[in-house]
Amino acid sequence: MDYDAFIGEVQNRAQLSSREDAVRATRITLETLSRRIKPGAAENLAAQLPEKIGRHLSKVGTVETFEWNEFVGRVVEKRDYNPEDERGDAVHHSRAVMDVVAEAVTVGVIEELRDQISSADDWNELFVLVDQDEKPSTRSNARGRPNGCPVASTGPPLSGLVPRQAAR
Repeated sequence: MDYDAFIGEVQNRAQLSSREDAVRATRITLETLSRRIKPGAAENLAAQLPEKIGRHLSKVGTVETFEWNEFVGRVVEKRDYNPEDERGDAVHHSRAVMDVVAEAVTVGVIEELRDQISSADDWNELFVLVDQDEKPSTRSNARGRPNGCPVASTGPPLSGLVPRQAAR
């Protein structure tokens, strides 16, 4: 997935009004997350993302320990959210970013990331959208699509279709 497609997907999934808002949501989410994961895991994740996005993961050398609620609080602090629903917006935007990240990288990288931050079940909140779209184990990325493949149709699943019989 290239940079423009990534940012476009974040804008769409987070329902942001501009690409600039999507860029900012992506930067804030990944920079905040990078403070929580080990540099090796951050490098592995960054290596599979477009360069302009991956660099947000490589700015931190010291790992901090903080839980999900503090992550959300840090995201809120870095972005000018509407005070009426700032935490809800921060959670929604961060989830949208991680949903796109999961589509762009391999399952192994997402699993490594989850292992890094799974000190409490609350961190599963970051992956709510990713988990909704889990596919069978034959997938090649965390969203069940070949790496870099654009978003699939949002229509109903095709599991009920019967293959056409070959002409005799």
